[in-house]
Amino acid sequence: MAAAASSPSPAPAKKQMMKWLRGNNKVIDRYLDEARAALAVAADADDGDDAAAAAALGLVSLALEMSPRAEAALELRARALLALRRYRDVADMLRDYIPSCASKAGDSSSSSCSSGDLASILSPGRDRSDAGAGVTGFLCCLDVSELKRRLFSKSSSAEEAPWRYVVLGQACFHLGLMEDAVVLLQTGRRLASAAFRRESVCWAEDSFSPSNRSDVPQLLAHVKLLLRRRAAALAALDAGLPGEAVRHFNKVLDTRRSVLPHPFATACLVGRAAAFRAAGRAADAIADCNRALALDPAFIPALRARADLLESVGALPDCLRDLDHLKLLYDAALRDGKLPGPAWRPQGGVRFGEIAAAHRALGARIQDLRGRSMAGGAIDYYALLGVARGCTRWELERAHLLLTLKLKPERSVSFAERLELVDEHRDLDAVRDQARMSALFLYRMLHKGYSFIMCAVQDEEAAQRQRAKDAAAAALAAAAAAAEETAPAIPILKVTAAATPMSPRLQGVFCRDMAVVGSLLSRGGFERGIPVKCQAMSC
Repeated sequence: MAAAASSPSPAPAKKQMMKWLRGNNKVIDRYLDEARAALAVAADADDGDDAAAAAALGLVSLALEMSPRAEAALELRARALLALRRYRDVADMLRDYIPSCASKAGDSSSSSCSSGDLASILSPGRDRSDAGAGVTGFLCCLDVSELKRRLFSKSSSAEEAPWRYVVLGQACFHLGLMEDAVVLLQTGRRLASAAFRRESVCWAEDSFSPSNRSDVPQLLAHVKLLLRRRAAALAALDAGLPGEAVRHFNKVLDTRRSVLPHPFATACLVGRAAAFRAAGRAADAIADCNRALALDPAFIPALRARADLLESVGALPDCLRDLDHLKLLYDAALRDGKLPGPAWRPQGGVRFGEIAAAHRALGARIQDLRGRSMAGGAIDYYALLGVARGCTRWELERAHLLLTLKLKPERSVSFAERLELVDEHRDLDAVRDQARMSALFLYRMLHKGYSFIMCAVQDEEAAQRQRAKDAAAAALAAAAAAAEETAPAIPILKVTAAATPMSPRLQGVFCRDMAVVGSLLSRGGFERGIPVKCQAMSC
C-alpha cells in the first residue's frame, strides 16, 4: 500500500506533458508568425532585404529545434533560404524531390531514367507503400478508404506538399537545372490548384478573396521559352545551319527579360562556340570558350572545345595547357568517384562512366602533341581571323576590325553583368579578371595574326605591281616593234641651229613634215644669216 501510494499517478504526468506540448506549440506558432512577417518584409523590398530574411531563417531554426518535422517550419526555412539566394542549400534540403537526382538514386544500374518514370518520381505519395497494389487501377479509383482519406484527412495537403515543388523549382531554375525546374513548377502548380479546389468546396460565395499574385506562371513561361530556343539552336546545328544556331543562342544569352543562371549560360556558350566553329569563325568560338571557363573553370566540355579549337589553328602550347588541366580534372574525378562539383550540377552531357576511357585517350593525345610542339609549327592565322589565303587588303582589314571591336578586353567582361552567379566560391570580380586575361591573350594573338597576314598581303601587292610594270613595258616594246614593222620609209629632216641666244627655236628640231621644216628655215635661219645645220633622216 505504501509503495502504491508513493508511485506517481500517470494522469498528472500525462496532463503535464500535454500542457508542455501546448505551450511548446504556442512558442512555435509565435516563431513562425514572426518569420512570416519577416519574409513579407523581405519580399516587399525592391532588391530584397537580406537582414529580414536572415532573421526569419533564425526564427525558423529555433522552431525546428523544438519540432524538427513541422511542415510549416520546413516550408518557411526553404523560402528563407530562397530569399537569401542560397539555392544550393535548398537543393540539398529537398534533393529527393529533384527528378534527375531521384532517377539516379533510384536506379544505380542505369545512368538516367526514361521520361515515363517522371510521373512516379513526382507522385506525392511515392514514399508510402500502396496498400492496394494488388487491386486493378479501376478498382483503386473507387477505393472508399482512399476517398475518405483524401476528403476528411487534415494532413492530406501536408502530405502532398505543393510548396516543395514550387520552391525547389525556383531553386533549380537559379541552379541551371531547367528541365527539372519545368517539371517541378508544373507539378507544384497542379497540386496547388487541386488543393484550392478541394478546400473551396465548403467555402461560402462571399468568402472568396483575390489571392496574391504569384510569379510562378511567369517563371514557368520564361523557362519554357529558354528551353525552346536552346532546342531550336541545337536542331539548327545538327541540320548544318550554324548561322541559324548562332542566332538562337544569341537570343538565349542576350535576354533582357530576366537574369540567366550561369550554369545554363555556360552550356549555351559552349553550344554557340560549336556553331561558330562550324561557320569557320575560330576567334569567336575561342572567345565563347573563354567566357564559359571564366564562369566555371571546371566545366569539362568547355575545356575540350577550347583545346580542339587551339589545336585546329596550330596553337599547340596553349592546347597542351588546356589538356593538362583537363587531365587533372579526370584524375580528381577518378579519385573521388564522381564528376567535379555537386551531383545535381550538369556537366554538359559528360558521364562518369566515360571518364576512364577518356583519360587513357587524353594521355596518348598529350604525348602526340608534345612531339609535334617540339618539332615546331606555325599558327594558322588565316583560320584564326576567318579569311581565305590570298585575301585582299580590304578583306583583311574588315575582318580584323570586326573582331577587335567585338573581342576587345574592355568589352569582354560585359557578359557577366547579365548573369547570376550561384556558386559561393566564384564572385563577379574573379570572373571579370579571368575573362579579361583570356580576352587579352586572344586580342594579342589577333594582332599578331593581322601583322603576319598584312606582310603577306603587302608582298603580294608589290609583286603584282612589279608584274604590272613588266607587262606594261613588254606591251610598249611590242607596240613599238609592231609600229616599226608597219610604218613607211619617210625622210626625216633634222634641223640644228647654232647655239646662240638669237635662235632658241631652231635648236634640236625634228620633224617629218618637209613643209614645216622649210617654214622654220625661212623664218629663222637664212634671212638673218645664222648658220644652220640640216640633216635628213629616214625612218
